[in-house]
Amino acid sequence: MDRKGRKLVLFPLPCQGHINPMLQLANILYSKGFSISIIHTSFNCPNPSNYPHFTFHSIGEGLSESEASIHDGFAFLSLLNTKYVDPFRECLGRMLCDVSEEPVACLISDATFYFTQAVAESLKVPRIVLKTESASSFLVFAALPLLRERGYIPIQDSRLEEPVVEFPHLKVKDLPLVVTSTPEVFYQVIDSVVSETKASSGLIWNTFEELEHSELTRMRNEFPIPIFPIGPFHNASFSNSSSSSLTPEDKSCISWLNTQPHKSVIYVSFGSIADLNEAEFLEVAWGLANSNQPFLWVVRPGLVNGSEWLESLPNGFLENLNGRGNIVKWAPQQEVLAHPAVGAFWTHNGWNSTMESIREGVPMICMPRFGDQLVNARYVSQVWKVGLQLEKGLKRGYIEKTIEKLMVEKEGEEIRFRISKLKEKANLCLKQDASSYKSLESLVSHISSLG
Repeated sequence: MDRKGRKLVLFPLPCQGHINPMLQLANILYSKGFSISIIHTSFNCPNPSNYPHFTFHSIGEGLSESEASIHDGFAFLSLLNTKYVDPFRECLGRMLCDVSEEPVACLISDATFYFTQAVAESLKVPRIVLKTESASSFLVFAALPLLRERGYIPIQDSRLEEPVVEFPHLKVKDLPLVVTSTPEVFYQVIDSVVSETKASSGLIWNTFEELEHSELTRMRNEFPIPIFPIGPFHNASFSNSSSSSLTPEDKSCISWLNTQPHKSVIYVSFGSIADLNEAEFLEVAWGLANSNQPFLWVVRPGLVNGSEWLESLPNGFLENLNGRGNIVKWAPQQEVLAHPAVGAFWTHNGWNSTMESIREGVPMICMPRFGDQLVNARYVSQVWKVGLQLEKGLKRGYIEKTIEKLMVEKEGEEIRFRISKLKEKANLCLKQDASSYKSLESLVSHISSLG
């Protein structure tokens, strides 16, 4: 394909759940004839050798070791938006001034890097943003000032089950709040993300019209910018097979899956950030063991507070399952979800995981931990009805019954039918003249018009 088209500069947030969709988007836009330059932090940097068709530019350390280990997520995001202003401006400025390079059509930054709007304006380059969560959850984040004003926040235990009138599908307990030592920093970050997104030249979503139609319609009414739902991103016809995982993937689990019966395995993964205490970890372990279903469980180092890896498991736990359980540190998730042996996905409901499960037609057991995961889980279990949510906490007997309901009982059969239909819609929307296909064509035209 002719690569003389204009250049796009993409800038992902240095977290696994943000790097993945940004690099998937880069592959999609590369397939449409754009050349791609990735500006990335040296902290949590992607592996350039996996993407020889892109140009990579690193912007220095920026963070000290103690800053890089901050556990308060929103304090960390606020810090990133301060630390990287100057290095990012210098890097983008050099690229714009390099007359030997083709001109830059626009910057596409993660919306959470809200400082990039002011930098883009100062350098006179258009900025489009990528949102890596659902449209449903972002609408709620955008409404947090209103919800505070109306008394939903701070959340009171006595009101957890009350409906949120402004968001008919949600209860108070589903509001996407994050436990933080600095609540005002949380609200400041959200407010900056929303306001600087509205100031941008467009908004890209890893979702599709048929999944979030009413939410996207509401978004178009509330945000005065073009909106492009072009998901699911990880469709094989767009993406190459390169992995953007920051953690080595244990591919041996695929060989193990090959030995398991069709749609029998529960795949368990709580993402790259969520954690469990030791008591919760043991309830998950015994719930899985007692379910009598084969399971593939991702236990990343650090998942269990105070443990390196599997020390909390009783002696002989895995051996006593006689091969019915397999535990790995990290798995090639898209490959696992596409495997015919996988019959359910027990997930934290991060948006990437939720979309991948829908794309492969795998019903979910929902265990949201914080933030947008709460909204996603409510939509999965109550709106799209393609999963069951663990609302009564992590108790082994309850876990066992939920697994049985999904894998064996009639309710599970109905859920599998609904997600098979949603999978069809996720496939169809990418076909010629379907919703995501047309939205991508509109995005390409929009980028070309920005110059």
